[in-house]
Amino acid sequence: MKLNKLLLIVALIAALIVPTATRISAQDDTWMGKTAAELFPGAANDQERDSAFKALVEANLPDATSRFAGQTLTVAVQQAGARGGISGPYYFWRDVFETATGATLEIVEIPQAQYFTTTSTDFLTGQNSYDVMNIGAWFLADYVYNGWIQPVDQFFDMEGLPVWERDAVFPSLANLMQWEGQWYGVLNDGDAQMLYYRKDILTDPQWQEAFKAETGMDMPVPPTTWQQLLAVTTFFNGKDWNGDGDPDDGISLHLKSGGQNMFHYMSLSAPFAITPAEGEDIRKVTKYDNVYWFDPDDLTPLINQPGHVAGLEFLKELAATGSEAQFSWDLAEAWNNFLNGNAIATFSWGDVGSLAQDPSRSVIQGKLGGARIPCSERWYDREKGEFVEDAANPNCVGNTTGGSWYPVMSAFTDTPELAYYFMAMHAAKPINFWNVYYGWTGVDPGATYDLFPPLGTASVEDYVAAGYNREDALEYITGYGENFYSHPIYETYLRIPGTVTFWEILDVRLAQAMTDQLTAQEALDLVAQEWDAENNDLGRDEQLQLYQIGIGYTPGQ
Repeated sequence: MKLNKLLLIVALIAALIVPTATRISAQDDTWMGKTAAELFPGAANDQERDSAFKALVEANLPDATSRFAGQTLTVAVQQAGARGGISGPYYFWRDVFETATGATLEIVEIPQAQYFTTTSTDFLTGQNSYDVMNIGAWFLADYVYNGWIQPVDQFFDMEGLPVWERDAVFPSLANLMQWEGQWYGVLNDGDAQMLYYRKDILTDPQWQEAFKAETGMDMPVPPTTWQQLLAVTTFFNGKDWNGDGDPDDGISLHLKSGGQNMFHYMSLSAPFAITPAEGEDIRKVTKYDNVYWFDPDDLTPLINQPGHVAGLEFLKELAATGSEAQFSWDLAEAWNNFLNGNAIATFSWGDVGSLAQDPSRSVIQGKLGGARIPCSERWYDREKGEFVEDAANPNCVGNTTGGSWYPVMSAFTDTPELAYYFMAMHAAKPINFWNVYYGWTGVDPGATYDLFPPLGTASVEDYVAAGYNREDALEYITGYGENFYSHPIYETYLRIPGTVTFWEILDVRLAQAMTDQLTAQEALDLVAQEWDAENNDLGRDEQLQLYQIGIGYTPGQ
């Protein structure tokens, strides 16, 4: 018998004995016998509920009730409530998950500041309370290295589980969900920081004329370098440009220790401290190029090198063009100051673009400008040991700064297939896309189907239907896409054991520098010393090996 004929017979037999999963569709405005109102009791209004029901039908989820009925899945997520960022979607889609699987979903909220400690302690004490954990990308190395989570590649093509589009995930985000070529995470939230500004003010002819008269330069719309942004925020700071009778701010930042201020520093300092590689592959990680955190040959901290210090000194200059209250602001307070129309600019995650459309949070809908994170006209070349200044050809460095929160599966779960069903359901294109354009979810764009052509396949009408101003949507989504696809090089993401501690150390010392308790050099010298000690405590040789894997470095390059 010829081989191809034998394979055909085997395939036919397999088709007869392996059941094909039933896919769920809507009938007479119900889904598995339930109405939209029953499936989405947490919807804020009819439009939100009906659009979610439409996304649900399009997701074509498998009916898995015969497979999982009676089981319980426990998921840990950051504490933000049923309508809060990241945790909110898990509540919103819970009835769908339980209906499709017949299982019970238990959601455990943990404050973000205690999330890593709580989950790691749970593993170390052998409690293994959680089947799925929604983690920040910087937790991954700790979880993998300690054997707490398992790869999910084996579930990708398993019959009867939801399907999601891995090829659509932004490459820089997909990298954060993988370790040594294996997928541990599944698409959920995609974080990067971009620039937001008041487009209505910067394009106003009267303000443009006043800016030219005072600075001698044309108003940059949008500002494309940090130096241009500083000129803009300096000009507007202290002026009553919003017409409320009070002086207003140039910039709005969250600079409180414990308020995620280190993320501002990471994004801003990157083009001051990172250089591209020479040759055709400018993104190649070498001893001197495309590195930010540690020397990839010996793990010497780079955080107190001249480029990093210059970045911190510049951040202090920029912060001085905003309210003094910034030094006590956390994330939400800085966002609110911009959304309430009191600041010309901020740089932050995609949440700002979506929250600007919420009338209960924002007065700037229809006035939003958005662009990729700025470049720098001045940067430090560590190999040459000197600063470079070039306003005509600034140094541009992209980022995946932030948590990029995504679910991972416990290595100790006794319901692995159910766990993956949950993870993949939220990553399924129609559901993930719905979570993105309904911005209260905290889920930022992470796949090409969230972006407009030519980068993606989304329509601006999808965003308009969700309540966006058309022009705001174009500014926000275009800028967010450019942040991931148009920068020549990228800041490497730190994900080695101890990253949580490294970032906490940086957070504290940055706050001391920003409030003039320490100079920028003094603060970053202390960070370098404390990072060095932490690596020694954790085992320097192992740390170095994991760091090289994490940033894609081959020794000797």
